[in-house]
Amino acid sequence: MSENTRDLREVKVERVESKKYRATSGETGASLEFGQGEGLLTPVELLLAAIAGCSAIDVDVATTRRSEPEKFEVAASGYKLSEEGAGRMEDIKMSFDLKFPDTDEGRKAASMVERIVKLSHDKYCTVSRTVELGAKVTSEIAD
Repeated sequence: MSENTRDLREVKVERVESKKYRATSGETGASLEFGQGEGLLTPVELLLAAIAGCSAIDVDVATTRRSEPEKFEVAASGYKLSEEGAGRMEDIKMSFDLKFPDTDEGRKAASMVERIVKLSHDKYCTVSRTVELGAKVTSEIAD
């Protein structure tokens, strides 16, 4: 029998200074700064990082049960479009560059990568699934 759950997740964004913001997790309290300017990721780059990071975690957790990687990099890219002044991303792509030791355990981990990447895309990565399937986004003004 299938189980459906619905867990609220929250992030608060506050302005630190002009074009610099801090996002703070409502769950863990972890935070990061972003915005426009030197040393800051933009919101679009954060979106790409979230997509790559989500799948990276899936692959990392599954493969490192067998072996620690010698190299583990995931790159995400996409095209930012402006259509009559409205922006969006399209053709988002991830590239996994992984290397495991030449041992029995390393070869077992390497043999899992393709299947885990597909499972992450098709089932486990909340971020990329949300982007692909779409989610309603609403805005309100606090009193």
